[in-house]
Amino acid sequence: MSHPCLRGRAGLWLVAALCTAPILGLGLAPARAGQPIVVPVDNATLIKLPERAATVVIGNPLIADLTIQPGGLAVITGKGYGATNVIVLDKAGAVLNEQTVEVVGPIDPTVVVYRGVTQQTYSCTPDCERRITLGDTGTEFFDGAIDKDYFTRTLGQTVTRDSQAMAAGAK
Repeated sequence: MSHPCLRGRAGLWLVAALCTAPILGLGLAPARAGQPIVVPVDNATLIKLPERAATVVIGNPLIADLTIQPGGLAVITGKGYGATNVIVLDKAGAVLNEQTVEVVGPIDPTVVVYRGVTQQTYSCTPDCERRITLGDTGTEFFDGAIDKDYFTRTLGQTVTRDSQAMAAGAK
């Protein structure tokens, strides 16, 4: 028997997969009206924009981000949990499409550890490693003190690593 949390996450993944199937299947067709675009946090999905699209508006860029790509494609990236909307307009300002974007929890197997007021998330694919996830707090030390600079240090290291990788790739 599986753990209830795993069943819940597996269920969310299945819902996400089924809802994005119309987008990712048969030539990246646009999702049907009324169906939300489901994106896991820290993941991206492709959508096909309507032919006459000139402007794309995302309701809350803290929840999802949208980047237009050549060939009438757009990449939607899940930034934070929740729902927002995407509106596609033509040159005259007429609405071509409006859809809800739902950003759900991570799809990979995760373990959340609670120690007092601290929360730490581990990605277990295949080995458990610490990952930054919305809602995480610093590390609680053995003396009960909380390391509140965890995100600052980790994000700084990530930016440095990404910058070095981009500089190396540009050579």
